Amino acid sequence: MQQAVLCVNGQYDVLDSWFSEYGIKRAMLVCGKSINRLAINRYVETLSDRLDARIVRFMEFQPNPLYENVVAGVNRFREENCDAILAIGGGSAMDVAKCIKLYSNMPGDGENGAYLKQTIQPNQLPFLAMPTTSGTGSEATRFAVIYYEGKKQSISDYSCIPGTVLMDSSVLKTLPQYQKKATMMDALCHAIESFWSVNSTEESKVYSCNAIYGVMEHMAGYLANTDKGNAGMLMAANTAGKAINITQTTAGHAMCYKITSLFGCAHGHAAILCDRILFPWMLRNIDNCIDPRGAAYLRSTLDQIGQAMGCRNAQEGSEKLEIIFDNLELEIPSASQTQFEELKTSVNPERLRNHPIALDPNAIDSLYHEILR
Repeated sequence: MQQAVLCVNGQYDVLDSWFSEYGIKRAMLVCGKSINRLAINRYVETLSDRLDARIVRFMEFQPNPLYENVVAGVNRFREENCDAILAIGGGSAMDVAKCIKLYSNMPGDGENGAYLKQTIQPNQLPFLAMPTTSGTGSEATRFAVIYYEGKKQSISDYSCIPGTVLMDSSVLKTLPQYQKKATMMDALCHAIESFWSVNSTEESKVYSCNAIYGVMEHMAGYLANTDKGNAGMLMAANTAGKAINITQTTAGHAMCYKITSLFGCAHGHAAILCDRILFPWMLRNIDNCIDPRGAAYLRSTLDQIGQAMGCRNAQEGSEKLEIIFDNLELEIPSASQTQFEELKTSVNPERLRNHPIALDPNAIDSLYHEILR
């Protein structure tokens, strides 16, 4: 689908046109409490002064949102007769909003996981998303993650992709520096993993290449908190999201989730911990390629990744990735033997099928010993 992207810098008059174009009378806003620190909160509070429209806020969810949070959102959406959805925030707000959109026209009340068992029936509800970090790219993907009875539920449907995205670089001004670093690395890892994925296409590789260019070009300005750097990194993350929307992620993300839960580091931090080791490992093990396009194709692809990073080839690219990681001064956690055993058995085999080089349990264990102290 074609997604409309509206770029602003703390000014939201363009949103009035969005409400008017779709004839929206009552929009559900899915957001966290952090919205109170953002300029767009004032726009939301004064919307009804300008337009015949009302905002219904839904904030009753948590990081790693639960299915029950979504059900509560669907119930509120129906009770208030909402006719559109806005999502402002990071990945959790996006995931909740996507699922509310998907489930809002399903029959029943969602009890006992009912929505998870039904076939999704796409709807045309107007859906606008505004990311407040430059990492997940969730506003560009068909994926959402929620938890039901303690188990991760991966939701996927093209109709949950927001039709309109609002890019406001001013929201990154107050983001803590650690979160800026981690989310930037998430965007870079999305682009790199999509590039080498067995599911890559010519289209996805264009997105991946452009996203890597964007991260490299805007990294210094973004870390210095310039308007240009922040705006460029938002677009790079969005473009990386478009890439993984086609390919999904690979071993780096499959291996990073347990690192996040065990050591409390941000998702993007965990992702770069893995990919900085996976890149040179792949070069050493390229003869074990399982991509049907072959080892020569994979070697060429890895060289293209290095070139997108401003290097001559894959070897230099892998070295530059390590330098970037070192310069960001992100911590390398120390793991106990018990934790290494837990990590080895934690990897989702579905994600490994997307990786172009086979990974058995021994390889995974060896990699974790390189990734962590």
